Amino acid sequence: MSVVMKIGIEAQRIFRNNKHGMDYVVLQEILQLQQMDSGNEYYVFVKPGPDRCVKDSANMHVIELATPSYPLWEQWALPRAARKAGVDMLHCTSNTAPIFSSIPLLLTLHDIIFLEPRDKNNKSLYQNMGWLYRRLVVPRILPRCRRIITVSNFELENIIGKLKIDRRRMKMIYNGFNDWFTPIDSPEEVCQKYIDKRGYLLFLGNTDPKKNTERTLIAYGRYLEQSAVKRPLLMADLDRRYLDDIIQRNHLEAISDHLHMPGYIPNSDLRYIYNGAFAFLYTSLRESFGIPLLEAMACGVPVVTSNTSSMPEIAGKDAILVDPEKPGEIADALLRLETDNDFRQSQRQLGLSRVKLFSWRKTAEELLKLYQEVERELATP
Repeated sequence: MSVVMKIGIEAQRIFRNNKHGMDYVVLQEILQLQQMDSGNEYYVFVKPGPDRCVKDSANMHVIELATPSYPLWEQWALPRAARKAGVDMLHCTSNTAPIFSSIPLLLTLHDIIFLEPRDKNNKSLYQNMGWLYRRLVVPRILPRCRRIITVSNFELENIIGKLKIDRRRMKMIYNGFNDWFTPIDSPEEVCQKYIDKRGYLLFLGNTDPKKNTERTLIAYGRYLEQSAVKRPLLMADLDRRYLDDIIQRNHLEAISDHLHMPGYIPNSDLRYIYNGAFAFLYTSLRESFGIPLLEAMACGVPVVTSNTSSMPEIAGKDAILVDPEKPGEIADALLRLETDNDFRQSQRQLGLSRVKLFSWRKTAEELLKLYQEVERELATP
């Protein structure tokens, strides 16, 4: 089959060890396209790193670009390399793209949180610099984009409503989840690297205020006051000083002995951590999609999540949906799961059924259709 398109895909950070949400999305899209599409030629632009998770193949070419900073990589090295490769279109996958480039552009705009009111309590220099960079770049590139891809109907309507973008230029494509997230026995040696007990509560948060860590900890304190079991809380990827500040400010010293903070959990271990959990807390104030929701549900773990933004859309209307600004609702949901086994089992089955609607294969198929649609437009005089 002859080559139809030369497609460039920006995947700057996928070779780093500590990957996060957007890194996993583009990585899985690339791996799926590599498996399913032999007719087009792909050029994947990455920054060098230790985890070489994508290999060259007959029509997939990995091009490493070494520059000292994210802006320099994206605004100078990427468009230069894309022009040299002669790509017909460039898909930038992480909210931003080169401001100056003549190559037809597709953009995955996961969310527009950076255009919404900023929480002044966020002291993370990295997050604040990223927020400023996106505010500077995104308004300048949107008029040039052939298509703007986003990941939920909630975010689609949000972008259209706030940025007044023509709906015909928008495309919603759901994310998926990796198929190794499934109900399994959790090896003791894996779980004990992070926590020495089973049946714990699991919360994956960070210092971003949208993750709602403070109210979730207040809710956990209320849960401990009423629970006969008093399950420990495993909190991944959180800074200890940030956590201590929350505990002191809210007089939550009683919860300290019940917290386990192992730091970053690699994706290869995460499936075991989900399977060892009694329940998963995904109580963000706002999410554009929420891959951890799917991962936990696919492992058969009941999920307590928020009734805001995209989370009801992804988890389903029958999921445990709480007001994330009301710690009492979060605590009550945990207590009900603990005291009502029939309810817990029904939530487990609901999650296992719900995740069948999502897969990375479906994501890649929709993405390939979009590439083909744009190519037809480019070929039309």
